[in-house]
Amino acid sequence: MNQKPIVSHHDSAPGSVRSYSLGFGLSLLLTLVAYIFANSHKGSGWALIYVLAALAITQLFVQLVFFLHLGRESKPRWNLTVFAFAAMVVVILAFGSLWIMKNLNYGHQLPANETPQQIIQDEGYNPSSY
Repeated sequence: MNQKPIVSHHDSAPGSVRSYSLGFGLSLLLTLVAYIFANSHKGSGWALIYVLAALAITQLFVQLVFFLHLGRESKPRWNLTVFAFAAMVVVILAFGSLWIMKNLNYGHQLPANETPQQIIQDEGYNPSSY
C-alpha cells in the first residue's frame, strides 16, 4: 500500500497559512486598487466599468485559486462547473445592478409634471385601447 498522503505539509499546500495569507493579501490589494481607481476619478464611463470589471474578474480568479483551491482538484470538470457558475453569478449581479440603477434614474430626468406623460409615451401605454 503505497498511497500518497491526502494533505501535503508544504508551505504552499492548499489550506496552509501561507496560501490563505497570500490570497487574502492579493484580494485586499485588488479591492484597494479598485477603490482608489473609482474614487480618484481617473477614468469615467465605460473605461471605468472595464477596469473595475477586469479587477473583479482577477479577484474572482484569486479567490477561486487561493480559497477554493480550484487549481488543485483531482476532477477538472468540476473546475469548469465552478467557474461557469461563478461567472454567471457575477454577470447577473453586475448587469442586474446596472439595470436597476438605470431604471431607478428613469423618473428623475424630467420635471415632476412631465414625468407621467413621458413614461406613458415611452412604455406605449394607451388607456383608451383597453
